[in-house]
Amino acid sequence: MRKTQTRAIRLGGLTIGGGAPVMVQSMTNTDTRDVAATLAQIARLAERGCEAVRLAVPDETAARALPAIRSGTSLPLIADIHFDHRLAIAALEAGLEGLRINPGNIGPKAHVDRVVDAAKAHKAVIRVGVNSGSLEKRLLQEYGGPCPKALVQSALGHVRLLEGRGFYDIKISLKSSSVPDTIVAYRLLSEACDYPLHIGITEAGGLVRGAVKSSVGIGILLHQGIGDTMRVSLTADPTEEVSVAWEILRALGLRSRGPEIISCPTCGRTEIDLFSLARAVEDRLAGSTADIKVAVMGCVVNGPGEAREADLGLAGGRDKGIIFRKGKVIRSIRGQEALLAAFMEELQRLLDEKGGL
Repeated sequence: MRKTQTRAIRLGGLTIGGGAPVMVQSMTNTDTRDVAATLAQIARLAERGCEAVRLAVPDETAARALPAIRSGTSLPLIADIHFDHRLAIAALEAGLEGLRINPGNIGPKAHVDRVVDAAKAHKAVIRVGVNSGSLEKRLLQEYGGPCPKALVQSALGHVRLLEGRGFYDIKISLKSSSVPDTIVAYRLLSEACDYPLHIGITEAGGLVRGAVKSSVGIGILLHQGIGDTMRVSLTADPTEEVSVAWEILRALGLRSRGPEIISCPTCGRTEIDLFSLARAVEDRLAGSTADIKVAVMGCVVNGPGEAREADLGLAGGRDKGIIFRKGKVIRSIRGQEALLAAFMEELQRLLDEKGGL
């Protein structure tokens, strides 16, 4: 993988682009007007490894909640604004580090000017977000639909509105529910400008379908060196978006966070309840930041070899299992419940040594 070089911009204390690591984002689905619920969800997102959070700001009541939200978390915050430029200005005045807007729908020229002036004054980033479901009618007519070229033309048109006002702290996103269209659109955009790109597949679906579509689309783009920030969009709890995002980055060898868990898919050779064992281990390590590799294997063919390669591994057989620590057998246990209890003891011992949770 060879990273496409983009210009560097700052979102609060984070660098986006310029060779910086790909940043993981998500978006709250709480009512922004409910400060306590929103802060609680932001805290859960941060525990999973979210590095910046976007908030919907649909009205003045939501905007008035932003100062309290800003003071309640250290994560960079991005306000999602449509149609009302006053909400964008209020978000910046509340201390939010970024805006997600379409300059074309924020109002007349004077309104765009005010938003840009406020962004300059507060050293904020503006993300120009283009979605296949909200393209301008002119482009839909010209291209016959929301094709990749239309998405790119829309984005560049919005960017020119900002550049014409001397504003360049910009990142861009082009999102479609079509994986092939999204990939082509980002390739074209990457060739046309050097702004940092926020990548993702919009309206991807529920946890399984959405994770698959996002992994394919985002994974291909990242493998081609395209993408500076990312969001996995799921019809699910936002914390799941963050978990999937980190697994995509881990699979590509770009970044890692927390434990790597290896478990076999099971087959006719499996003679223990591997599903419950693996699920218990995953639940225990959810949110852990320990840099460890854990293997939960269910047969005597591949299990011992995989388990030996891990920091801590379990290889199960008929009503028994062997626990490995760095390639050495440390315990042999009979009975599923006893095996799980013993493995959890060893896992906790390993976590204590590593300083993880």
